[in-house]
Amino acid sequence: MADEDLSPDAELPERDPDTADMFGAPVPQAPVAEASAAYTVIARKYRPRTFDDLYGQEAMVRTLKNAFSTGRIAHAFMLTGVRGVGKTTTARLLARALNYETDAIHEPTLDLREEGRHCKAIIEGRHMDVLELDAASRTKVEDMRELLDGVRYAPVEARYKVYIIDEVHMLSTSSFNALLKTLEEPPPHVKFIFATTEIRKVPVTILSRCQRFDLRRVEPDVIVKNLEMITQAEGVRVDAEGLLLIARAAEGSVRDAQSMLDQAIVQGEPGQTVPAALIRDMLGLADRAQTITLFEQTMRGEPGPAIETFRTLYGYGADPGQVMLDLLEHAHSASVAKAIGAHALIMPKEQAGRLAAIGASVSAGTLSRLWQMLLRAYDEVRRSPDPAAAVDMALIRLAYAADLPGPEEALRRIQTGDPVGGAPGPSGGGGGGASHGGGGSVTAQARVLAPEPVAEGPPVLQSFADVIALIEKKRDIALRLDVERYVRPVSFRPGAIEFEPAPGAPANLAQRLIGRLREWTGQPWLIAAQGGGGAESQWERQKREERDIRAEIEQDPFILSVMRSFPGAEIVSIRNLPTPEASPADAPPEDDED
Repeated sequence: MADEDLSPDAELPERDPDTADMFGAPVPQAPVAEASAAYTVIARKYRPRTFDDLYGQEAMVRTLKNAFSTGRIAHAFMLTGVRGVGKTTTARLLARALNYETDAIHEPTLDLREEGRHCKAIIEGRHMDVLELDAASRTKVEDMRELLDGVRYAPVEARYKVYIIDEVHMLSTSSFNALLKTLEEPPPHVKFIFATTEIRKVPVTILSRCQRFDLRRVEPDVIVKNLEMITQAEGVRVDAEGLLLIARAAEGSVRDAQSMLDQAIVQGEPGQTVPAALIRDMLGLADRAQTITLFEQTMRGEPGPAIETFRTLYGYGADPGQVMLDLLEHAHSASVAKAIGAHALIMPKEQAGRLAAIGASVSAGTLSRLWQMLLRAYDEVRRSPDPAAAVDMALIRLAYAADLPGPEEALRRIQTGDPVGGAPGPSGGGGGGASHGGGGSVTAQARVLAPEPVAEGPPVLQSFADVIALIEKKRDIALRLDVERYVRPVSFRPGAIEFEPAPGAPANLAQRLIGRLREWTGQPWLIAAQGGGGAESQWERQKREERDIRAEIEQDPFILSVMRSFPGAEIVSIRNLPTPEASPADAPPEDDED
């Protein structure tokens, strides 16, 4: 440095404290946001690297293992399923499995625990023999023809040239036609792997040339196990109920659940357990225990307390539409618990017990009507300019209808002359017609539910046997055969039938029976299929009686002697001969009075 530069009067250059040291020399700068740039989101960090890591797709993995072990590997695969179930991940794993090679292994295999020669390049998307394309951006036929021009060339490095086409349903008709010829006669060195979320949009001609795998929605309990594994690996703690909330909100998508977990982890304080309340707020969910309380209040016919509970939830930020969805879910859960049992509900035991108690206290018909009303209410809330007010009105309507009799009970009361309105509710505010709507509500309800007059006079059915007799009288042969074969009666009341469907019962049997009985009797019918507990169907009873009669006849001494006398003889059929009526000539003579 020159001497004049060191003179006391010389001006030193201005120092920037952020970029220079005390002498003005530049200092090395740490990369800005280095930690955030290096962070890998959970959904990518824990993406399955082997087939054993795929959650909830055991059936597909088992089929692929059998195919690879026997050498029966298809030339094209079609992977379908909702978002986030692992379609693209499976496609990349398949590409690795097809081209797997190590010093000891030189054939396709699904055992990918050890990284092969081509695995790293395929995972990173830079292998020249594995082409991953998005059909949404290459829909034109020119793009497909350009792609297929390279099919005839052999792979450069790997065993197979693999084409992965995501969202294949987005291809145009011309593109599908161009692809079809190659799929009909594919070169032996080429494999196609297609993925789609809308399998119905893929032409049948394409589907018929692919081995199809439907990736299932992953059950919430399986997703919870995956999330628990991730939290342990990440060294974070999340409340178990919070993980269940995430799993249910993911709707079967593991990727969505992992993304929500990523967001949930940063909700809590470092080193502390992330509580379920924070996750519920993050997801915009109402407190499930409170919405169950709301459901209980509506079922007891308590509109006032129900509105107060909803307004408390609304004040804490609950979305009105989400509250209605929760009520719909509670109606569904109560129905499932009634049909199967509380063990079928995936939720804390205390909550499952409360919903099961609701299901046990009301009929299946009531729950079915409630479901329909909630569906309509949810639609109203979504379209209303004031969703909170729409929820208030829906709760009042639901509480009013909760203790009203169903159509079958109302008709019975009309026939017997009893009041149609329900009994007053526990709080006095959710009672019957008189307490809800004044003097005219019962009469109005009766007019609505009363059967329309029928010219012939509606028949009155007092038992299930009367129903079968009416069907036979109306000569509806198909319905009679189905009812006799598949209906196992559980209970019968005029206007209401509960039955257990026998195996193989038509899905529309209840609706057909409802329509016919309404047409023939002139009154509405509520017919519900239950999970079990039904008596024998008429066909089953007839077969059992035939077996009993046959067993009795086979043990008859005379029949046993006949069978011994004629070795090899068998009883082909059993018929009941009609008892001959006594003729007048056979009648005993009357005694003369004389």
